[in-house]
Amino acid sequence: MKKLPGLVIVALLSLPAMAEHHSEENADLYAAIHAFDNAYATNDTDTYFGYYAEDATVFFSGARQDLSAYAESWPQLMEAGGGVEKNEMSDLKVQVMPGGNVAVSTAFIDNVTRSPDGSKSSIRAFETDVWQKIDGEWKVISLHYTELPAEE
Repeated sequence: MKKLPGLVIVALLSLPAMAEHHSEENADLYAAIHAFDNAYATNDTDTYFGYYAEDATVFFSGARQDLSAYAESWPQLMEAGGGVEKNEMSDLKVQVMPGGNVAVSTAFIDNVTRSPDGSKSSIRAFETDVWQKIDGEWKVISLHYTELPAEE
């Protein structure tokens, strides 16, 4: 019976070590999530669209969008004088599925976008991204972006 408390203490002491190993194990995923968000925030379209899988689905503006049309329209917006001025992610949660090759990230987004005429729109949104490790790289296979109603 004296061994039981000792085993419990050893098990509890190993939990932080396992959690630290778990975060190290997914460091490449977290790096991809932050690089993807940063590329969007800095209007780096090559990097941003490079994180999408070729057959990714994207859902925003109330409907499923064509990824290739989105990839064409954003650089055109920037050429006309528009672009992202702010895109801050908060309350990031990441769930890695068993097997470690698929993950879901969710976060709140505070965004400011400038239109070609110089006007700005500020929105708060909720984003869910499904990531899959493809050929050793994390890629977005599905993105769902929903604008939240303005607080009154």
